[in-house]
Amino acid sequence: MAAYVPVPWVSPLLYAAVLVCGLYYAVADLTPGPGPPIWRTAGFAAGLVALVALEVVERRGVVARACLPLLARGSLIAVVVVLDESGLAQALFVLLPFTAYFVFGRCAALALAALCVAGLLIGYALTEPGWYSEAERVSDLLMLCVGLILALSMAAVAIGEQRARRVLEKYAAQVAELSATAERNRLARDIHDSLGHHLTAVSVQLEIASEFRALEPDSAQRAVDEARLSVKRALGDVRQSVRALRGEETHKSLTVGLAGLACDDEARPHVTVQVDGSEDGYGPAELTALYRAAQEGLTNARRHARATRVTVAVRLTEHAARLVVSDDGCGFVPNGSVTGFGLLGMRERVHMVGGSVHIDSGPGAGTRLTVTVPRAHSEEGVR
Repeated sequence: MAAYVPVPWVSPLLYAAVLVCGLYYAVADLTPGPGPPIWRTAGFAAGLVALVALEVVERRGVVARACLPLLARGSLIAVVVVLDESGLAQALFVLLPFTAYFVFGRCAALALAALCVAGLLIGYALTEPGWYSEAERVSDLLMLCVGLILALSMAAVAIGEQRARRVLEKYAAQVAELSATAERNRLARDIHDSLGHHLTAVSVQLEIASEFRALEPDSAQRAVDEARLSVKRALGDVRQSVRALRGEETHKSLTVGLAGLACDDEARPHVTVQVDGSEDGYGPAELTALYRAAQEGLTNARRHARATRVTVAVRLTEHAARLVVSDDGCGFVPNGSVTGFGLLGMRERVHMVGGSVHIDSGPGAGTRLTVTVPRAHSEEGVR
């Protein structure tokens, strides 16, 4: 409870009201008989000034909000009440349980409120034995009780508001952290799927150029030309990613994107692409997931499978799209130990649009990657 802060304007406002009323009471000479001596009025005002100073010191963190400031406030209030001729200073007692509510909690505040009432009753019993038959004293007691109830209610409402604000801030921080994590994962997938794919192609083509440079200069030159083309495609993907970050993204069709993956020259692997059906009804997220899955399948065939032929087939129906990437490479045993960031990112993309991923492979049997994505699952999504 010590972390909660009392409403800052309540105490100074009450001090000012008591000071103005007390001084007016003394200046207007409303007391029966001779007016109060000047030292009493000065002490009354000095006590209120000391209470304000204590508030300032406490709010600046010079002293901790614990028993010592509360005892000091209670002592000063008692002095002010004794020196006050108007009797209005008794209202300052409500500040003790009000402050205690924030510092020590509800039970301590209720106990202190009960002590305030008991202290007033004891004072009346000692100084005015017949107080219960005097309307003024009974009225003062009732007003103190009402003031204590209002002060405790205000403290409870203030703490509830502060608690709700802190919970909201905590949730906002969690949302911001999750959003940042999601954005980092999205950027990681984009970098891997776009630049990783093109750099793999460049690496393979440069290896071919290096091997055939002396024996087949024409094949080597074609590989170098393909490497240059892959670099241009990589630069195009970088520009597209930058436009996406700036909110200027434009989505190209899946058919055009997959056509850029086809390769029917002497460079290995030989890639054929077939697309059946219409893209209408598929959002950017679904089409991007299919394109990136095809890129990942082709990248793995070039980098790991040592395949000579890769087939990319997409069938778009009114209910779902099915992508199949198959190669004639060395294959592998698809189990939990065979993982990589590319496969992880691909599965994340596909699962985000409600799709599924299946890998069928075996040693020497090639690899078959099947991705299924439902139609019109979402109109918006990540790249």
